[in-house]
Amino acid sequence: MNLQILIFGFLFGVLLNYARLNRYNVISGMATLENLTMAKAIAIAIGIGAILLNIEISLGFASWHVKPFIVGGIVLGGLIFGAGMAILGYCPGTLAVSLGEGSLDALIGIAGGLLGGLVYTVSLPAIHGILGPDLGKISLASIIGEYNVAFYILIFILGGLFIGIAFYLQKKDSDKDNKWMYAGIGLAILNAIVFLTATTNRPIGASTTYPYLGDLLSGVTNNEYFEKITTPGSWELIFLTGSFLAGLIFSLIRKDFKFTLIHSNWEKHKGSEAGKRILWSFIGGFILIFGARMAGGCTSGHIISGGMQLAFSSLVFAVFVFASFLITGKLFYKK
Repeated sequence: MNLQILIFGFLFGVLLNYARLNRYNVISGMATLENLTMAKAIAIAIGIGAILLNIEISLGFASWHVKPFIVGGIVLGGLIFGAGMAILGYCPGTLAVSLGEGSLDALIGIAGGLLGGLVYTVSLPAIHGILGPDLGKISLASIIGEYNVAFYILIFILGGLFIGIAFYLQKKDSDKDNKWMYAGIGLAILNAIVFLTATTNRPIGASTTYPYLGDLLSGVTNNEYFEKITTPGSWELIFLTGSFLAGLIFSLIRKDFKFTLIHSNWEKHKGSEAGKRILWSFIGGFILIFGARMAGGCTSGHIISGGMQLAFSSLVFAVFVFASFLITGKLFYKK
């Protein structure tokens, strides 16, 4: 089972690496609307994935894993997560791939994320009240019912809408490379495979790794939250180990492995001072994971996996993430 998870993580890392979706320059470039690769890949992954996954579940090959719509956590967590992603220039899953390529700012972001996960575990009893109310697991299927004509029609309409958004963004983007499309389709297929009851019967995810590992390293394990995240956290740790190996192996094959702290897009907007990048990488990683845990997921586990299920919690989370992401990008990377 662990080998299977490792392989899935490796394939996830390969797809991100292939289209450079893990790179700081790509994600921070999206924050300043100079690079739309990430948005295009996510949109087509949700569009293709929504069609594949909903049909797969309706045929009995997979199960729903919709995240609950916890209003405070989704809204506040989304805003915090979006700000952290803009500052750091990575998502929880892409950190592992970029670390494999030698990105030192990713390593610092991981350290910040481990602390953010630990602080969230410790502070959860105090902030639990602001996370609610919990409106339950709401999705297209739960509202209109599963396996009827309207359900299937809306799946194809909404899936087609996301695919259309991806190609609309492609027309607007200065980068006409199509690697984003193949990677996005690959992510949808991989997620659909991971969802299968015959494989792991769960969605792809990454952010639970950080409080799980942070709590383990610090010994803060005698609490209800750690017990809750132990199973998904250990799964995601193995998964991200595979992603790290993908980044490492393919960067060595391409002969572009390089220890890097200051990426060109950071230097362009923020200068070449190492201390500044180290500080903001740590802060960004802390904020990123704290926000992800408030919302109960991240880019891969919430926006893509949840978006494929047409889950309201995940789609609303995505709106707040990208709003905060773009606003923070405009302010933080202001020349």
